[in-house]
Amino acid sequence: MQQAHPSSEQTPRRIDALIIGAGFGGMYALHRVRGLGLDVHLIEAGDDVGGTWYWNRYPGARCDVMSIDYSYSFSDEIQQEWTWSEQFAAQPEILSYARFVADKLDLRRDIGFETRATSVRYDEEAALWRIETDRGDIFEANYCLMATGPLSVPKQVDIPGAASFKGELCLSGKWPHHPVDFAGKRVAVIGTGSSGIQIVPVVAEQAEHLYVYQRTPSFTLPMRNRTLDDDYIAHIKAHYPGLRAVARHSLTGGIRPITYRPVFSVTPAERERLMEEAWQHSGLAFLGLFSDLLSNREANEVVAEFVRGKIAEVVKDPDTARRLTPQGYPIFARRPCLDSGYYEAYNRANVTLKDCLEQPIVEITEKGIRTAEGEVEVDIIIAAIGYDALTGAMLSIDIEGKDGRQLKDKWAKGGRSHLGLMIEGFPNLFVIAGPNGPSALANFILLNEQNVDWACDCIEYMRARDLRSIEPDADAETWWMNKVTTLGSLSLYPTANTWYTGANVPGKPRTFPVYIGGLGRYREICAESAAEGYRGFTFR
Repeated sequence: MQQAHPSSEQTPRRIDALIIGAGFGGMYALHRVRGLGLDVHLIEAGDDVGGTWYWNRYPGARCDVMSIDYSYSFSDEIQQEWTWSEQFAAQPEILSYARFVADKLDLRRDIGFETRATSVRYDEEAALWRIETDRGDIFEANYCLMATGPLSVPKQVDIPGAASFKGELCLSGKWPHHPVDFAGKRVAVIGTGSSGIQIVPVVAEQAEHLYVYQRTPSFTLPMRNRTLDDDYIAHIKAHYPGLRAVARHSLTGGIRPITYRPVFSVTPAERERLMEEAWQHSGLAFLGLFSDLLSNREANEVVAEFVRGKIAEVVKDPDTARRLTPQGYPIFARRPCLDSGYYEAYNRANVTLKDCLEQPIVEITEKGIRTAEGEVEVDIIIAAIGYDALTGAMLSIDIEGKDGRQLKDKWAKGGRSHLGLMIEGFPNLFVIAGPNGPSALANFILLNEQNVDWACDCIEYMRARDLRSIEPDADAETWWMNKVTTLGSLSLYPTANTWYTGANVPGKPRTFPVYIGGLGRYREICAESAAEGYRGFTFR
């Protein structure tokens, strides 16, 4: 592939803006910043565009947001030219879409692939960011846009003995680019979050035997994916403007139905009917079935118990069903999972569930995995163990703001920012989809578009007035963080041990850095600040 790289000499390359990350946020940022007439460059660790869909190539990888939502809205030409084949697109199709957009917009000529930022330091006197890379490149840029993504740093396998395994060990979040053949192989999957739930049914059909090492049982609902027919596609394309308008002002950035109906406002018989209908239609329907699922623990338990009952119906072995059944945390407080035959996979003779709550993994050996009950020899281990989410990507880079302030110190107790867009003490550093915005609770592509548009409008505002820098006021940042924390505390989200709260990473501060007020309201708040001359920010 043709790659665009600046000189590897130590002479800095002076540009207007540098973007880090070529996922959907970075790609759109490159397009928009170009449109301002600025000299812009993007660096990307992979050798192509696509972000999470470039790295996550594991078997069964699929988006759990409907394709018609999980796609760019800024270009009707792109919307009309691209046609999705399924309601929930698989990874290869999403990556093809990203490549299609990159070709359509001729993005690659301004992207340096296979390049990682190692340090990002602010020169206050010059009002410039100095960015150094692992290739020896140095950039000096007025503006730095962090499109590093909330789920781009996979956790490494921290089980003793992992390095001694003689078979193939694959990380779901950084899947090898060569084919992995499971036929006739003994395979172990460690982890049953969203990735593990997608992997299990696919590998079960190919492997000689599959051992699933479950640490925390997950609630998962049937995806009921389907092929999109021509009439439906034509209908969607004819009505995209209206659909996008609805999505932008919705809670999640999608067009699925929502309701203001509390669980206990309907009779038990009616609740059962509604839940059964949602289960048969698509698990996605559950998320909009009742209004108080994540604010009322008793209401949440009604829906949780319904899903627990479905596990017992599907899984034939009662003991396996019991171990697969989540207990002790609210449904949907962990990331909601949609599956295609996950529970059914445990009815296969070649699938064995290993419950790590009852028998924790002691070590990985040369030949397999050992628990207290003994060693299981396998040929392939798949580690679907999640991410250092929301803050991990930015903290993996040495970022230094004004007065030598380190981002790792500022975020030592959790990610802090104003509006999830900028960080006090770090001028002209725009965050595209990090902590403190709607983040994981919203359609990432529409969120990326919103935040990129806000950043580019801000840059345009500054340049028209000859302003050198912008950063949030400390008081405004504190106000926003209090708002995020207060809203979050009114929900059930913080009560579960999840990557939402950082509980999946040892030593990470326990917070809930996600704005739960919805994408629509978030957009309004960001727009209000801009309309008032960027209230809450200081220019220099």
